[in-house]
Amino acid sequence: MELRVKVGRVEDMEKSEPVSPTGQYFNSSVLSVSVMSVLEFENPIDDSSSLALINNVFLPINTRFSSIMVDGKDGEKHWKRVEVKVEDHITVPNFPKGLSLKSYDNYFNDYLSKIATNPLPQTKPLWEVHIIKYPTSNASGSVVFKLHHALGDGFSLMGALLSCLQRADNPSLPLTFPNFQKSGKVSDPEINKRLIPQALSGAINTVLDFGWSVLKSSFLEDSQTPIRSGKDGVEFRPINIMTMTFSLDQIKKIKCSLQVTINDVVTGMIFLGTRLYMEATNDEAKNANATALVLLNTRSIGGYKSVDEMVQNQEAQIQWGNQFGFMHVSLPELSRYEKSLNTLKFVQETQSVIKRKRNSSAVYLTGMLLESVRKYRGSEATAGYIHSTLKNSSMTVSNMIGPLEKMALVNQPIKGLYFMVVNVPQSLTVTIMSYMDQLRVAVGMEKGLIDPVKFKICTEKAFNMMFNAAVEPR
Repeated sequence: MELRVKVGRVEDMEKSEPVSPTGQYFNSSVLSVSVMSVLEFENPIDDSSSLALINNVFLPINTRFSSIMVDGKDGEKHWKRVEVKVEDHITVPNFPKGLSLKSYDNYFNDYLSKIATNPLPQTKPLWEVHIIKYPTSNASGSVVFKLHHALGDGFSLMGALLSCLQRADNPSLPLTFPNFQKSGKVSDPEINKRLIPQALSGAINTVLDFGWSVLKSSFLEDSQTPIRSGKDGVEFRPINIMTMTFSLDQIKKIKCSLQVTINDVVTGMIFLGTRLYMEATNDEAKNANATALVLLNTRSIGGYKSVDEMVQNQEAQIQWGNQFGFMHVSLPELSRYEKSLNTLKFVQETQSVIKRKRNSSAVYLTGMLLESVRKYRGSEATAGYIHSTLKNSSMTVSNMIGPLEKMALVNQPIKGLYFMVVNVPQSLTVTIMSYMDQLRVAVGMEKGLIDPVKFKICTEKAFNMMFNAAVEPR
């Protein structure tokens, strides 16, 4: 029997809201970027309540989940409410029965690559759910949400996903998240003496960073390396998605040793692992020009609220959308940090570069530039500029905050979760997400170019080098 979800009265369906500029960039003839979130379950999946869950919990979160993107009379795109046939958005694949976990790993990875490259149909709301009822090395079953980036950024989409979940220990209690709010003002008699030099430094950094960002987006292209093929249409090529898990306690020890942030440690680990991979693949290319786009959340809030606040609170609803920026960060060279005793300097240099770039307004000037291009040349031209920005760099790094407690979906415990941004014109994408006391790193890489096993070995080697150097007595 068909289940059709009525999302409103007929007159409500005729109403529409404008698509944000960023939403139009991400769903254009030049770009069509999506986010895949993977939930890993401890036990075999019971999907008997999936239709009701999507109908009663997922769809009401935001009207965009019940809308399609259409061209408006004003020439701009709009979200138009439609009637949703839920089962058209759910897929339950069939794999051969009785295989080994390694074989199911291969089937699962191939399936992820397939749905990553398949475009979402524009004739229905831009999301889909895949329920994989076969075990892998990481889970007894998995659920994959694929959501178009035009619907919102990682913060918005992850908030929507978490709204469908509960605490495994007590569903009546809300999920909680690490508090990354900035501390209050610090009393410092020397603070006024530092304000002017910091303001001057920030102004200089803004000019340099913004100028370099424009050049990188327009003319300066990274070299072809073991992590960048530089091919046209790389976003349509098959990918491998590999994940790694690291202990947050160990990362915090490195953090305390260097007196930096967790993000600094993780970014340094990713950069060092990438350089080690480049060296292991082609020694001559180990220090080739390689630039990463590090994504930043530009919201005025420091972290997640509770799930209820994120969905129902007016402030949280205002925060919905694509509110982020990016920084061009060159990967530090490897030659100066070959010895294990000096590996922490690699992290410190990474932290220094990112800190300097944060002390500038280049991210906001880039946003103003994109708006100017949109105003005078249109959304398609702006999407082309963003495509060039991505294609000319070597990799993207983004991170999300996950809950502190174990989660469950309809009383089914979730062992792990991660996400991946797909259909990006790059050969390498790295995403990071915390969950309980672990950090999950997912790596999307162009199939046939980057070796997943070797890249994992190099990244884990980088982490071990950093940890050993951090805990050694000085």
